[in-house]
Amino acid sequence: MEAMVKKYQQKLRKVRDEINHWDDLQSCLLSQFRNAASIIERLQVIQDSKNYGSLNCMDDIVNAVLTKQLESLEVILVSLKKTMEEFHGIVLSIEKIHRDSRQQIKGGSSKPSVKQLQQRVGIKPSLADCLDGLMVLCDMHHSEYRLKASVVSALSTLTFKPSASDLCALQQLLVDQPNIPKDEGMHRTQNDRTSINSKKHMDKA
Repeated sequence: MEAMVKKYQQKLRKVRDEINHWDDLQSCLLSQFRNAASIIERLQVIQDSKNYGSLNCMDDIVNAVLTKQLESLEVILVSLKKTMEEFHGIVLSIEKIHRDSRQQIKGGSSKPSVKQLQQRVGIKPSLADCLDGLMVLCDMHHSEYRLKASVVSALSTLTFKPSASDLCALQQLLVDQPNIPKDEGMHRTQNDRTSINSKKHMDKA
């Protein structure tokens, strides 16, 4: 049984690595989103020739500046798409680890009993703890990925109909990551407690 627990601890370590990668991508995503939002907010101002003053003497200055800004925006949107693909890869990886873990118990030659699933060796987590933690982490990151994908998609629709309040609200959603509970608020529900436990187990692994 201890050997099986060690295998699951290895799986949790893999998930921890994926979550660390997620955190790195989160910083990248926020930077890309803010840069894109900054350009979108400027588009209306850029299209008004009154804002160019003496520069209006230059041929087609408005279109030249607008084209350059739209090109920059397109580069950022492509980068956002690539970042979202990496987020999706993390979600698929965590889902596979969870799926393989469940299959390992169901299809193993020596299927553990309920008592064995709940058995702990010292301070190490039980198999049930590991499975529950994996399920919670899998669900929350899948939900958060779907939210991020929706936010990034909505950003494109605001390109020619910019709204500062909408951009701010979308950015705040990305910052908050509402589907991934913060430690200070995770004691309120059973699922949140499981999330805390899973993180503790990952630290001990």
